[in-house]
Amino acid sequence: MNYRKDRLEELIKRIVAELFLKEVKDPRIGFITITGVELNKDMSEARIGVAILGTSAEIRKSMDGVRSSSGFVQKRLGKELKIRNVPRVYFYMDNSVAQGVDMVSKIESVTKADRERHGTAMEGDGEE
Repeated sequence: MNYRKDRLEELIKRIVAELFLKEVKDPRIGFITITGVELNKDMSEARIGVAILGTSAEIRKSMDGVRSSSGFVQKRLGKELKIRNVPRVYFYMDNSVAQGVDMVSKIESVTKADRERHGTAMEGDGEE
């Protein structure tokens, strides 16, 4: 059962990502990434994670567009999936991508400061 659920989640993720790339034409939706799909136990609901990059106003506007397209996405999933009951689609904002970008920038700033501190010390040692 778990194997089937995992396969279905991955298939839904691929289909939804393709739909947003090729068929959803809402001008409010900016650059988005489908980060994952979580099906509940009876596979009647699919929670789809969406990562959006941009300012808070752009993110809010894109998320409104994504949520308003849920009916279209669910209908298209029904056509693409070969299952009896199509799960109800819910979108949620996944901040993990933004947190990852923030973490990488923090690591880079610490690494740069460390290099500057050690680079200056090494140059001073080499000149003596």
